[in-house]
Amino acid sequence: MQDSDQGLPSFEGALDGSELTIAIVQARFNDSITSALASACLAELSRLGVPAEAIRHVTVPGALEVPLALQALADSDNYDALIALGCIIRGETYHFELVANESGSAVTRIGLDHGIPIANAILTVENEAQAWARTEPKGRDAARVAVEMANLLREID
Repeated sequence: MQDSDQGLPSFEGALDGSELTIAIVQARFNDSITSALASACLAELSRLGVPAEAIRHVTVPGALEVPLALQALADSDNYDALIALGCIIRGETYHFELVANESGSAVTRIGLDHGIPIANAILTVENEAQAWARTEPKGRDAARVAVEMANLLREID
């Protein structure tokens, strides 16, 4: 807990992952991109002190399958936070909107329904160049969000 600019107590989760258990769900569709996301995420989790044995990394076929795996992990009550990794690149059909909207809303719903932080790093981009420009920063960011939010919820409890 720290003081805000208004002198009121405020909460901010620490970036210390040494006592956390985290699961990552990675979509294999656009595998080279999602694997780069996963590498950046895993490196940042390590830098934040999350022990390798406290990380579970599972893969699924695509972004629409990510929420089901997240739900199963959340149901297990074994994790302090979850991370969703994927990449949806706009094509010439409505499929992009369907996959982006459905996967995004399902990830949010699972987090709210289970009271577990889920860092959503399912990229939704116009083209492959945009995806590559975002892989490393978004992978790192997902790790930081997961650790910070897990610690914040612990502090609030």
